[in-house]
Order: sequence, then C-alpha cells, then structure tokens
Amino acid sequence: MTYRDAGVDIDAGNELVRRIAPMAKATARPGAEAGLGGFGALFDLKAAGYKDPILVSTTDGVGTKLRLAIATGRHVSIGIDLVAMCVNDLVVQGAEPLFFLDYFATGTLDVATAADVVAGIAKGCAEAGCALVGGETAEMPGMYGAGDYDLAGFAVGAAERGRILTGATIIAGDVVLGLASSGVHSNGYSLVRRIAADAALGWDDPAPFAPGESLGDALLVPTRIYVRSLLAAIRGGGIKALAHITGGGLVENIPRVLPDGLRAELDAARWALPPVFRWLKAEGGIDDLELARTFNCGVGMVAVVAPDHADAVAATLAAAGETVFPVGRIASTGGAGADTVIAGTAAAWRG
Repeated sequence: MTYRDAGVDIDAGNELVRRIAPMAKATARPGAEAGLGGFGALFDLKAAGYKDPILVSTTDGVGTKLRLAIATGRHVSIGIDLVAMCVNDLVVQGAEPLFFLDYFATGTLDVATAADVVAGIAKGCAEAGCALVGGETAEMPGMYGAGDYDLAGFAVGAAERGRILTGATIIAGDVVLGLASSGVHSNGYSLVRRIAADAALGWDDPAPFAPGESLGDALLVPTRIYVRSLLAAIRGGGIKALAHITGGGLVENIPRVLPDGLRAELDAARWALPPVFRWLKAEGGIDDLELARTFNCGVGMVAVVAPDHADAVAATLAAAGETVFPVGRIASTGGAGADTVIAGTAAAWRG
C-alpha cells in the first residue's frame, strides 16, 4: 500500500507549495525573506528597524463564515478574513504586524481550493504589510467531510518598549471614535446562516439588503484590515486605546481596554446601521442588545482618544481611507468593572 491509498497525496501537497511560493515571496518585507520550504522561518527585528522591541502574538480563525465560502466555492476572500482577524488584534496593542503563518486542514487536499485560500492570505498580508513566512497544510482523511476545510492564522508583531497601547491613561471625558466596518466581518455567522435558512434563502439568491448582489457575495465581503491607517494614527499621537469589534460586538469588546470604573457611552444616532444589519435584525427578530453583542453593527474598530486630540486623530484616519464616526464618550461608573452602554438604538436602528 501507499500513503495515497490511505487518502494522503504528498504530490498534491508539493504542487500546492509550488503554486503558493510566488504568493508568499510577494509579501516579503524588511526582516523577512518570506521564502517557503524550510522547517522554520527567520525574522530579523534589527533589519525591520526595531531597537528594543516587545513582541505581540495573536491567533484566530474565521468561524462558520467558512461554510459560506465552501458552499459558494468562493475562497479568496476567506483568506483575507483570516489575516484581518489576526492583524487587527495586533494593531490594537500598538504593534506593527511583522509575519504571518496559516494552518489549512482538510480531508482530501484540493490544490485549487487551497491555492485560492492562500492567494487571499497573501493579499491580506500585503495589505497589512506583513510577510507570509510559512504555514501547515494538513491532509487528514476521515477528519473532514468531502470539500470541507478549516483554517487558523497566527501573526506576530512588535512595538518598541514603552509604546504598547494599554488603555491605562483613559479617563472620563475621553472621546470614542468608531471606524466603519466593511460588513459583518467574521463574527456571528452561525446566526447569519440560521436567519438565511429560516428565510428560505440560498447563497445565490439576490441579497435583500444589497441590490445587484447575491446573498453569498454580499456576506462574503472580507473583514476590513485597519493596520496601515491605525499605525499612522498611533505614530501621530493621541490614541489611548483601540478595540477590535469581533465576537461580543460593541458591548463586550470596548470594556476590554477600559480601566475599572469607566464606561463607554455610545449614541446610536452618531452612525448609520448598515443595511445588512437592518436586514438581520428585522428578519431574525433580533433585539437591540443582542444585535450589539453579536455583531459590529457597522463599527469594526474603536479608538479612545483625549478630547483635544480627537479631531487630529479622526483627520489622520480619514486621510488614510477610513470612515470615522465620533460615536460617544467615556464616563465614570463610580463602581468596579467596565462596560458599554448604547443609547438611542430604538430610534436609530428601527426597521
């Protein structure tokens, strides 16, 4: 017997490496050659310009959004999502993403599908300014259904010592800026899929909230990568903390960067709830709190800044291509812990 008889095709794996090697090479940056094929990847922090760096690492996946990619046969965008979910978590701590690795697991390797996914990963890395230095392709017969695959991403970044964003200097009266999302991003898709199924909608059906697009295409818009714009704003000064609005939505992510005794008070009238969320809310009968603790509701990233820096930070972000909303302020709770409250949802998010 051969390994191929057992369901593992080494030649297919080698062909995948051959296809994706140019994609990885295209993401090379100072400090990394971004070559594939070795047992490990090296990164030279001195060549990247760092003198006394602190390393920051993240890992993440894209959740059940994978089911949409698999069902529709559209795989490139999911690779961008994978990078975005990791590098956006790095930059909120003030770190520049340096390099990225991926894990692709499947039952039987389809080289074309895997190559599309890695093409998206390379595109996301290029957008974030980090090098795709390697990864793992695991072909595991019996572990996954036909056509299924799973993804995980791993990113490492750095910031000079003393420049990590911790939120420790946040005080009552600070301004909360929201950066527009590109859509649902990569959280809440188990609920999205349930709502679509209950509405008897297929992924190729017209999207009720996006004229001219299929439901699948509209929901597969990749997660926005905020790295370059946020690094520019961080270097300009004035940002005290950043929060990536992922699982847990606006309600649970902002308190993660607030000191005890403080609350983020948001006003839903300060930004428009995008059509996809209005549709999900109406079609699924989702109440306001559930919407805000499941989805980003149109705000994919939050920055907390001092009032006298708010205009300058917003201008820097806008010049870098972001749509910025002054969504609220920080207030004292007079007690322990930290939380987020959103006022005005009943009027702003109706129908």
